[in-house]
Amino acid sequence: MTSCEYNIPLVCADTIYYYMRDTDIPLTRAVEDFLSSEVFACLEDTKTGLYRESPGLVYDLFRDELSNGKLIQEEI
Repeated sequence: MTSCEYNIPLVCADTIYYYMRDTDIPLTRAVEDFLSSEVFACLEDTKTGLYRESPGLVYDLFRDELSNGKLIQEEI
């Protein structure tokens, strides 16, 4: 198993957990929101290297995307 195959599910799970914790929305909605995000698309694209980052950073990017309606981070 490669590091990206191992890290992506873990980062997703933690990011979704943080989202649920902060918003009190149900799991199914949290999963739908995250899986339809630009952040998730970048996380899945191993060329971005986002899978190497901490779940906290990924969650911050996701929160920013939710607030702004799009992913603004130029680094990705």
